Amino acid sequence: MYTGFFGLHARPFTLTPDPAFLYQSRQHAMALTMLEYGLDSHAPLLLLTGEIGAGKTTLIRRLIRDLGDRVAVGLISNTHARVQSLFHWTLSALDLKVEGGGDVAAYEAIVAGTLAEYARGRRTLLIVDEAQNLADEVVEELRLLSNINSEQDLVLQIMLAGQPELRDMLQKPSMRQIAQRVAADFHLRALTRKETAAYVRHRLSVAGGAEDLFTPSALTLIHERTGGIPRLINQLCDYTLVYAFADQKRQIDKRVVTKVLRDREAFGALPLFAAPVTAAAPAATEGALPVPEPTPPDDVGMR
Repeated sequence: MYTGFFGLHARPFTLTPDPAFLYQSRQHAMALTMLEYGLDSHAPLLLLTGEIGAGKTTLIRRLIRDLGDRVAVGLISNTHARVQSLFHWTLSALDLKVEGGGDVAAYEAIVAGTLAEYARGRRTLLIVDEAQNLADEVVEELRLLSNINSEQDLVLQIMLAGQPELRDMLQKPSMRQIAQRVAADFHLRALTRKETAAYVRHRLSVAGGAEDLFTPSALTLIHERTGGIPRLINQLCDYTLVYAFADQKRQIDKRVVTKVLRDREAFGALPLFAAPVTAAAPAATEGALPVPEPTPPDDVGMR
C-alpha cells in the first residue's frame, strides 16, 4: 500500500516473526549469545522469557536460522492449557513416526529418533514456545525427556520460551528438579527510549527505507505510548505509515503519531496504546531465574 511511496521493498513493521528484521539491542544480542553458549556448552535445558511482544519468537527464529543443519530442531509453538502430554507433540515437531498411540510408545520413538540423529553427528533441540500455557504435570514430562541424555552423551537439549508466568511456574518447589537443570537463561524486557528509536530505524533500513523517516519527537511519543514493547511499536509505526501515505507526507512527525493515537482512542476496539506497558530494567536482572539456593545432600538435583 505505502511501500512504493516511501521507497520500501517490504513492509518494515509487520507482526510476523521475521528473523531478518531482528534488531539486536544490547539485551537481544546478550540473549542470543547466552542461548548459543548454552547450546555449545551442552546445557540440558535453556530458558527464554519476556514480556508479551518483547521479541522472543523472532529471537528463536533467528537462532534456528543460525543453527542451520548442525542441530536437528523441533519447534512446538501452539501450546495451550488443554495439552495433556508433550510426547506426541514432540514427535510431530521432530517429524518422527510411532506405532501405537500410548505415551510409552511415543517416548520410545523419541528416544530412538534422537539417538539416530546423534549417530549422524547431530544433537536434537526441542523448543517449546509459549510454555507458560502448560500444566505443571506436562512440564514435568520435560524432565523425563531430558533423562534421554546419559552421563557421557547429550543427545537432546530442550529450550522453554514464554511469558513471565513461566518464571513463576519454574520457581515453585514442585518444579525444583526442572529449574536446577536450566543452565542458560535470559529474560527479555522492554526497550529503552534510545533503543526504541534505534529499533525503528533498523527495521526501516532493512526494508530499504530512510532511517530518518520518523522525526525524533515522533519516536519519543511512540516509545511513551508503547512502553518499548516491539510488537506494539510495530503496530503503531505501521498505522503511522498508512496515515502519512494517505496525507502524502514524506516524513512522520509527532503530529502524525498524535493523529493516529487519537483515532485509535476514538475508534479502536482495543486500547493498545493507552499507556506505557512496562519499563526497561537494568542489566543486573537479565537472568530469567534467580540464583537457586544450594540443594540439600539428600535431595534430587541435576543428573
